[in-house]
Amino acid sequence: MQIRDANDEDVAGITAIYNDAVVNTAAIWNETQVDADNRKRWLQDRRRLGYPVLVAIDDRGEVVGYASFGDWRAFDGYRHTVEHSVYVRNDQYRSGIGRALMVELIERAKTIGKHAMIAGIEAGNVASIRLHEKLGFQQVGFLPEVGTKFGRWLDLAFLQLLLDRRTEPDSPPTA
Repeated sequence: MQIRDANDEDVAGITAIYNDAVVNTAAIWNETQVDADNRKRWLQDRRRLGYPVLVAIDDRGEVVGYASFGDWRAFDGYRHTVEHSVYVRNDQYRSGIGRALMVELIERAKTIGKHAMIAGIEAGNVASIRLHEKLGFQQVGFLPEVGTKFGRWLDLAFLQLLLDRRTEPDSPPTA
């Protein structure tokens, strides 16, 4: 498996993974599938903002997972914080792809000087929560019944990873 930056040729694989999550999981709180043009625009927007979109590519050259991060909130005071997403193709769950993508994504966030990474995870997704905890994330919030999908209320768990030890926001990042 190879982890690399996504390119336009990866859009079909990213779109398929996204739409499968829309239709079959509570990982994405969206009920509308998207087309390849939508994901291509999303990829271009991430690049324009300087944020990575990573893909995991298997031995056959197929996209088996993807991950990205972007602004957590639009206000200047949150400029050191990002929220990420990671998705794995449904036939590749628990194969280490999510972890590999996350490790690289965390490094990319550190490289561009981010201080905190946020994960918003449907609280029933124990596998994703455990993966994040193994990578050092801590649960910092729980919002009951803030979403809905499949005719039921969804709870949202917030997990956070501090990426450096700086004590002042505008000082250089420290390991």
